[in-house]
This record gives sequence, structure tokens and C-alpha cells, in this order.
Amino acid sequence: MTMRQYVVDAFTDRVFKGNPAAVCLPESWPSDELMADIAMENRFSETAFIVREPEGWHLRWFTPGGEIDLCGHATLASAYVVLRFVEPDADVVRFRTMSGVLTVTRRRSDGHDGDDHAGDVFTMDFPAFDLKPTPVTDAMERALGVRPIEAWLGRDLLCVMPDERTVRGLDPDQGLLEDLPGLLANVTAAGDAGSGFDCVSRAFAPKLNVPEDPVCGSGHCHILPYWSKHLGKTALTAYQASARGGVIHATVGDGRVSLGGGAALFSIGTILPD
Repeated sequence: MTMRQYVVDAFTDRVFKGNPAAVCLPESWPSDELMADIAMENRFSETAFIVREPEGWHLRWFTPGGEIDLCGHATLASAYVVLRFVEPDADVVRFRTMSGVLTVTRRRSDGHDGDDHAGDVFTMDFPAFDLKPTPVTDAMERALGVRPIEAWLGRDLLCVMPDERTVRGLDPDQGLLEDLPGLLANVTAAGDAGSGFDCVSRAFAPKLNVPEDPVCGSGHCHILPYWSKHLGKTALTAYQASARGGVIHATVGDGRVSLGGGAALFSIGTILPD
């Protein structure tokens, strides 16, 4: 079996920024073992596989550590591939996933230079995770190197820090992070005054063999509901303060999170697993 693979940088408008994801388009589903092997070979935080079935597009996400139930940046990357290369006249795509049907809408930029879709914005309708307060522990402080001022638990752990500088300066112990509750460890703080960002964050996922996720969409399904309630606003702009960096424009309400961002194509290739 051969399959086309696209590498797309999500939540950015230029390559080498945002979060890279591989998007594979097999004609039919490979085995779970093969998809896991491809994800391990790619070593991106996420490799997406999309297959068009009679009911529509079906999307699955694999990290180097296995399949995951929700991923934002690889969904955005998958929508970019479908709407640019497979259904270029469409501006909406729906994916059946482990987290239900996810809808992605494209807003085209005012003008395109040939096939260049720089400036297009892709907005995803995602579920918000239900957050419950959890005690701040010594184990969190040892793993992160700084004691959080609050901690919350959904699918992931969400640790709130006193300021943006603390988030940017973290150098966590990956082994100790694996002992904390939650699938990922998301760390956040309010954005500095004048920065233009409501919040900043970083996301660590050693349980999935991803030391740091450059821009984590599903993590923001924890982060943004927290800040929406804390700041008393529904429209927010978030910055992921990883080495690559990325910007997310969001709206929070009715148990959903709308995540918007750009995408940039890095490469197109063919996988030859046989």
C-alpha cells in the first residue's frame, strides 16, 4: 500500500512555525499497527489519517506513543489538505472522529497568488473539556520546577502559573511529568499587559512520547474555557510559547470551543511502507 502524505504547519501562516502535522490519505484504512509505525517514523507530535467513506470523511490521530482521542492542530492540517487539494471549491469539511463530528470552516484570504493559500483561516468547532479543581501537589512542583497557583483536571492536567515569564522559562522533568495525573500537562498564565494575548501556555506530553507539543489544540480545549471564565470574556487570543510558537483565535461558549488559525504547507510526499 502506498499513500500520499502532506506535512502542514498549523496555527501559523509560514513554515517552520506553529505545529507540524503529517496528514496521510490512504485509499482504505491501513492496519492500526501500520498507522502507529508511520506515526513513530514521522516523529511529529501527531500524524493524521483521513479516509473518505460513504458517510463522509473519517479522521484518526496517532502520536508516536499511540492513538489519541482528540487533536486540534492535526485536524486543522487535515482540513487544509482536504480543502486545498481534494475539495478546493468547498469551504467546510466535517470529520467523523473518536470525539464526534468535528466541523472545520475555511475563511479565504482576500486574494490568492496562484495556488498559494497563505492567509486562509481555518476555524474548528471542538468540545470543551469539563474541568474540576485538583489539589496543587509537591509532585507538580518537582516535575515543573515551579509550584502552580492552581491546578485543574479534565482529560489533561492544567496548571496555572503566576505570570507569563514563569511559563516561558519552564524546563520540566519529563520523567516526573509522567507521574502526574492527566494525559498531557498544560501550563498557562495570563498574557503580559500589552502583549495582545489573553493567555500563554505550553503543553508537555511525555506519556505520548512527545516532550513538548509546539501548539496544542486539544490542550486549549482546557486552557481557553478556564480563561474565558476567569476573564469573563468569550472571545480570546492565545499564544503557545513553545520554541516554534503559535497563535490561536478562539470563542468559548455552550460547552464548545471554536479554534481558529492558519496553515502552511511544508511538503508533499509518498509513503512506501512495503
